[in-house]
Amino acid sequence: MTELTELTAVRLLDGYRKGEWSPVEATRAALERAEAIQPEVNAFVRLTAEDALARARESEERWRRGEPRGLLDGVPVTVKDILLLRGAPTLRGSKAVDPAGRWDEDAPSVARLREHGAVFLGKTTTPEYGWKGVTDSPLSGVTRNPWDPTRTAGGSSGGSAAAVALGAGPLSLGTDGGGSVRIPASFCGIFALKPTYGRVPLYPASAFGTLAHVGPMTRDAADAALLMDVIGHPDSRDWSALAPPPGAYAEGLAGGVRGLRVAYSPSLGGQVAVRPAVASAVRHAVERLADLGAYVTETDPDLTEPVEAFHTLWFSGAARVTQHLGPKQRELLDPGLREICTQGARYSALEYLAAVDVRMDLGRRMGRFHDTYDLLVTPTLPITAFEAGAEVPKGSGHRRWTGWTPFTYPFNMTQQPAASVPVGADADGLPVGLQLVAARHRDDLVLRAAHALYEAGVARVGRPTPAGS
Repeated sequence: MTELTELTAVRLLDGYRKGEWSPVEATRAALERAEAIQPEVNAFVRLTAEDALARARESEERWRRGEPRGLLDGVPVTVKDILLLRGAPTLRGSKAVDPAGRWDEDAPSVARLREHGAVFLGKTTTPEYGWKGVTDSPLSGVTRNPWDPTRTAGGSSGGSAAAVALGAGPLSLGTDGGGSVRIPASFCGIFALKPTYGRVPLYPASAFGTLAHVGPMTRDAADAALLMDVIGHPDSRDWSALAPPPGAYAEGLAGGVRGLRVAYSPSLGGQVAVRPAVASAVRHAVERLADLGAYVTETDPDLTEPVEAFHTLWFSGAARVTQHLGPKQRELLDPGLREICTQGARYSALEYLAAVDVRMDLGRRMGRFHDTYDLLVTPTLPITAFEAGAEVPKGSGHRRWTGWTPFTYPFNMTQQPAASVPVGADADGLPVGLQLVAARHRDDLVLRAAHALYEAGVARVGRPTPAGS
């Protein structure tokens, strides 16, 4: 049964159709893997084994009758503990959230998974309120990298990335406000997509506003396309949700990259110091895109450093999400979160609106850039995973996590679709990610190009040795 944990969702579903294995077998295998990895990696805040097996048995009966429900019937999935999951507390990595409550509502993306018969294994770890690019919190401790547990899994969707990488369910829902699905995907060697803002509805609305996206974290691009075909539809609870997509993402994967105009920016015009192993792996993948028929030009978008504007928006959001807490509850917060909340509360409305102006201008510039180029390729991160339990790499001189994520957070400001694709490893065997970015509403191009890299063998499904094996 162990090999079931190595399979993608697409392959699992094919096996269900052919009677090669059942949803109950796949769910048991995923739960066993989750329990095995938890002591060393700490990917979960809770597992819901009894409920998962009950749903798997229901799915198995539907498959036996030849009447599967939806696109993901019987596929084991996990959900970041930022998103509501009916019947389970959503604590957001915080001791300040009371676990008592009704917890009787699903987030929109979770509701779509339930409608399509997915099997929920449990909730994955997050830093408190998803505030930073690594995953540790006062509530659940440190989440570690599947390839080297002394290193960070990244964040803020680090638990989801570790779970997928180690076979504890092939699909996970993460959230991304400044890189939070792409950062851990890069560090853990999996695929993740931050869709166009509004493509996947979000409820309750994030205090971080329209920086916050919900996105798939998967073993490859084909699984992400399948997941997007489930979760990428409007929900009346999200006033900013987009209309339904024009077609199925899974059906558009085979288009390849021939004829696409690809801009390759290895360092944002020299603004970013990229480690040689990262630069080499990304360049090799870009060369393969050219071999596959893309027209590749080495050029840079006009991304004049927007970090101060991002901080104004992000820190203000953090202050808003914790505004209701009393003095005793604030003492329970992650010290770093408490610090940025204090800073965020000091911004005036005019300073916030000035940051919005910077954001709008950045979006305009990227819109013009994509008049010329279909895709932008960069490294996802300039580095590979560093020591666990730290917000920034030791000796880096960075103050906040945004110092080492210059390729990710700008595209939350512009609301563009952006994905991280695993394209190699450094000398320590730590994964390297390549980022694909397209114009707003062109999630299909990002998924197509990523799928082409998987088909060409450049992007690979990583298989770290799981803890407990």
